[in-house]
Amino acid sequence: MDMFQTIGKWLKYSLAQTQARLVLILTVSVFLIILAVSLTSYYTSKSVLQEELSEPQHQMLQISMKFIDDSIRESDKIAVQVAVNEHVYHFLTSENQNSVFNISTLYRLLSTWINNSEYINSIYVYDIERGSFVSLPQGYSSSRLTFVDSEWTSIADEFGDDMMTIRKRHVPEGAGNKGSELTLFRKIMIQGKFRGIVAVNLRETELFAKLNPPALSQVDSMRYIVDQQGHVLYSVSNSEFKPDAVTQALNELKEDRFGDFVHEGQKLLVNQIESPLTGWKYVSIVSQDSLLAQSKKVRDTVLSVSVAALALGALTILYVNSAAFRPVRRLKQLFSAYEGKTSSPDRIDLEKLAGELLSNHAHLSQLVRETIPDAASKFLHDIHSGHMSGRREIREKWSRYFAEWTDAPVTVAVLSIDRYDSWSRRFPASDHSLLKFALANIIAELHEPKWRVACADFGADRMAILLQPQVAEGRPPLAEAIETVSRLLKFSVSAGMSMPQSDVCKLKQAMLEAENALTYRLYRGYGQLVPFQDVSAHEVTDTQAPEDGIRELLAAVESGEGEKAVALLERIAGNIRSRYWYPTEALAALQSLLERLQGLCPGGEGAEAESAGRLATMYIEDIEAELTGLINALSERYRRLIGSKDFILCQRMMEYMEQHLGEPIGIPEIADSIGISSSLASHLFKQETNETIYNYLTRLRMERAGELLIKTDRKISDIALMVGYQHENSFIRSFRKFKDITPGKYRDMMRTRMDALYE
Repeated sequence: MDMFQTIGKWLKYSLAQTQARLVLILTVSVFLIILAVSLTSYYTSKSVLQEELSEPQHQMLQISMKFIDDSIRESDKIAVQVAVNEHVYHFLTSENQNSVFNISTLYRLLSTWINNSEYINSIYVYDIERGSFVSLPQGYSSSRLTFVDSEWTSIADEFGDDMMTIRKRHVPEGAGNKGSELTLFRKIMIQGKFRGIVAVNLRETELFAKLNPPALSQVDSMRYIVDQQGHVLYSVSNSEFKPDAVTQALNELKEDRFGDFVHEGQKLLVNQIESPLTGWKYVSIVSQDSLLAQSKKVRDTVLSVSVAALALGALTILYVNSAAFRPVRRLKQLFSAYEGKTSSPDRIDLEKLAGELLSNHAHLSQLVRETIPDAASKFLHDIHSGHMSGRREIREKWSRYFAEWTDAPVTVAVLSIDRYDSWSRRFPASDHSLLKFALANIIAELHEPKWRVACADFGADRMAILLQPQVAEGRPPLAEAIETVSRLLKFSVSAGMSMPQSDVCKLKQAMLEAENALTYRLYRGYGQLVPFQDVSAHEVTDTQAPEDGIRELLAAVESGEGEKAVALLERIAGNIRSRYWYPTEALAALQSLLERLQGLCPGGEGAEAESAGRLATMYIEDIEAELTGLINALSERYRRLIGSKDFILCQRMMEYMEQHLGEPIGIPEIADSIGISSSLASHLFKQETNETIYNYLTRLRMERAGELLIKTDRKISDIALMVGYQHENSFIRSFRKFKDITPGKYRDMMRTRMDALYE
């Protein structure tokens, strides 16, 4: 009791002194400020990291789901073809069910369907009334008792009103690789009666290939597919997770798109989406511990500093009180120690303490300021990508990230690495980011101190530079910077520069101006600076691609006439130069020609995907030279193939498809037109063209449909019939798959573009 009274008296006496109260107030204030900064920075960084991680995870799940759903739709289309096939009808309805002719024909058809799909392992057709099967590879079986893989037939009672269902099932021993644990079942209805079932056994490895996370990912993650019954159909992970993690994740998430939870002491971030086709849930679980490790370290460090500051304040109060009880002689010595200053020693010590605390806080503020360049770069990237368009949001973030900038006009320059495709092959991928960082440093050093500079990497070959004069207005030394980059880094860049803008809300417009000016590299060559005002008055009268000339060029290539094809290319390039097309239209036409030429190569579809946008960083003469080399190589290949018997058969099949494009023909009709079997026709066509007959026929139909949509005002249903589709919905799905746009939107887009060209 006496001890507490003693402490109480000491505190009362201590706080009665002005110096002690000032020290206490200052110490507590600094402690609270540092504590607030530490907690705010930690939880802000945590929230940002969760959002930044959640979005790409969600996008990857959507990509995986779309790929799997498209694959299931493709497999279901084959199941529908099996269900409506006349030979399947004879199998289910005829008295002589095991007819050799009918069974052998069915066997060949099933073989063709399986060979044309990379996702199908085998196909069973089951007669419900007689309990018999016909399948590939097992053949015909008159009873379930003699058919090894028949345990699934009870699915007939589970269809309900649905025509199709997908289930994970058990494959019995003895079935080997003939069955599949994941099977698509479809009803066969004859005259309104449920007569049979088509079972399409899917290849899980190929079907779920897109679900696998990137091999170089540094984040511990797992992805699941869960069916409507809550069973895990497939999972893939680059780290070890407990199996019950997905159950807890779904219970925690419920209907939300994403969220976080703790599983056995580990913090996890979960994303989910549900397939509208199958009802499956696609779930991604990511460990947050590795992401938040640095944020926790900063939080703990700052908390330690705040505790140290509080302890220092307490020691200061003790020191003040100890000084108050010292003899007068000691006080005089202290006064003399400060070289005759009249301020008391207590006050001097308090100022020193405050200075140390404020110094620590200034250090933390410096850490915050160092993150401003990254935030400014993201600000420019968000405006360019359209993720930020509100005037209030733009002004608010501008004042936050560009606090030191003035109201002077700003200029945007967009830099692009010349011949980016060659550049990316010339330097290792690990050096690309380093070289672009060096490029940004050279630009900044040459413009400072007369210009304020902010850089943003737009990915691939692009980089944006935001410039504002600090002294007097004038043109920034970008041309000198471009020459310096070429000399020091041994590669060239081109740049487009916008008009100065006084309103930061018009930064998007300035970026578009700079990108528009940059496209004139097509005519001006490499290492050039193109101001927007130099090209803003560009006018053209007609930039329509010479489709007849392109078709004639492609025909010359396919007939092996290389010199004629090169001459036609020179005519097209000459037309672009003489009429001085808009660079974007010229690049689009040349890119389209490149893709159509690559479509003639073996594996043409993959080459087309790889070539997307590759000409955008090239000079027109280099583009023409590259196209010439490709034309000569293709012409030589076709010259060698023309004498081949198999090639001639393929040409005859192609001619038959072009002549009967408006009829509902399929592989059997195409094979009959040249007198060979469907399987042989499919094999020869794939061998010579590296493309399936079905894909080639569909592409022909979509190209013809595109022409009809642009050149005529016919209804979409009429156009569908004209290109061999009996149902408008089937046509729309195929068109969207090939063009990535619906027929109606394609017609509107192309006509709007053509109207703009003629204005």
